[in-house]
Amino acid sequence: MASRKVRSLARKNIELAAKTTTVKSGSPGLVNQIIPVAMSRVRQDVLTWNTALTMARKPEKPKRFLLMNLYDEIFIDGLLRSQVGNRFLKSLACNFQITDKAGKVNEEVTNFLQDKIWVNEINKAILGTVTHGHSVIELDWIKKLNNQEVTEPQLGAKLLKRQNIDPKEGIFYPDYRDDKGTAYREMREFGTWLLEFGDTEDLGLMNCAVPHVLFKRFAQSCWSELCEIAGIPPRVMKTDTQNIAMLRRAERMMKEMGAAAWFIIDENEKFEWAEATKTDGAVYDNLMKFCNNELSMLFNGAVMGQDTKNGSRSKETSMQETLQTLVDSDLSLIEQYWNAVVIPALINIGIISGECVFSYPETEDIAQLWSMTKEAMQYYELDIEWMNSTFGLKILKPKEVAVAPGANLSFGESFFV
Repeated sequence: MASRKVRSLARKNIELAAKTTTVKSGSPGLVNQIIPVAMSRVRQDVLTWNTALTMARKPEKPKRFLLMNLYDEIFIDGLLRSQVGNRFLKSLACNFQITDKAGKVNEEVTNFLQDKIWVNEINKAILGTVTHGHSVIELDWIKKLNNQEVTEPQLGAKLLKRQNIDPKEGIFYPDYRDDKGTAYREMREFGTWLLEFGDTEDLGLMNCAVPHVLFKRFAQSCWSELCEIAGIPPRVMKTDTQNIAMLRRAERMMKEMGAAAWFIIDENEKFEWAEATKTDGAVYDNLMKFCNNELSMLFNGAVMGQDTKNGSRSKETSMQETLQTLVDSDLSLIEQYWNAVVIPALINIGIISGECVFSYPETEDIAQLWSMTKEAMQYYELDIEWMNSTFGLKILKPKEVAVAPGANLSFGESFFV
């Protein structure tokens, strides 16, 4: 299903890219048209999430800015951020290669693209479709870098803020609070300078993470309040509250005794704490652990590295294998979009030319491969260049083995006759 969506979107990109010619400029500059909007720091709850979902799923003129703002807010959560990074950084760190249709590696184009920042930005936008469901990036020539003029313009890639995009209708809003927008899919730059990734209906994994982060914040807030109340016990003074002089004297004494909470009751009054089942915060701790486990399962497919009490080496190994399956899926997604959308755009712009296929080399079990190599070295001569590139060795030539005198002498049967 995902492959069919990629190919369908690719055909639309290529058809619209054919409208443009190979030029060194032509970006529509939508990034510069975005109007900055101040973000209000208010408490987020499930009601906010439901309101955002309602707006994002409207049949006519849906708006996603409330939902995307909520995504940005929950991404402050430390565990959520680490789990997303733990998965996606593995994909961003993998080396890719550019080949022709026959599978021969094009070293020149591969080396040219390997160290480009905009390549990494494109890959992050593609991976962003997993978390946010949709991404639109704009390519443009950068004439200034760190406020300094560059001698030769360099290509840059910037993500259009998802708050300003309606992927269902294909509308770009300079001010997401306004209803005036531009149909970006009808622009002649679409498919060359504007590249689109993802599903127009998908809201991403972050939508599933919202309730768990909100519930965890609620548990943290309640636990913090419990620490404030039960951590420092309040002070109680009994006195004759009808006597104004004694009451003022009691107030002065309580204020001067410290910062803990205090109250004054009459001699005939009685104060007691309502006892709960547990006052050590275990209920809040359990809720937070549950939310953390759900976030780990959502993004990495397993609870990794957190359950130190019940963890084991075998569990961590199986969890790493599960995570690697997700990483392989992300790498496959990047390959599909590069071959279907990005490479046709780069060819049209004039960045690269010829037959180009984006791919990741097949991963190998280095430990098992090294074991097999050591065994084969006893019987066969191996390619030194391959061993150096595969295992990171620096073998120059075979080692000369010193032979003891007389070790090569061979005595036949006639020698002693």
